Amino acid sequence: RLDIVRYLANVSEATCGELDGGRPKSSMSHHFRVLRDAGLVHTRNVGTTHMNSLRRDELESRFPGLLASVLSQH
Repeated sequence: RLDIVRYLANVSEATCGELDGGRPKSSMSHHFRVLRDAGLVHTRNVGTTHMNSLRRDELESRFPGLLASVLSQH
């Protein structure tokens, strides 16, 4: 999940396929649900494609500096 958040931190949006890293679709669906439920990721549907984006502004507003701190960890 951290890899997904890191990837999304560097792009405006990404499809599920761009983020799967070779993992099974069922695993990715679970990871995205957890990230959405946690309020980290927003998913919008464009036809049959799911576009994912990091909720950076909301996170920064609610938890100033947390995302930058998490992303700076190796």
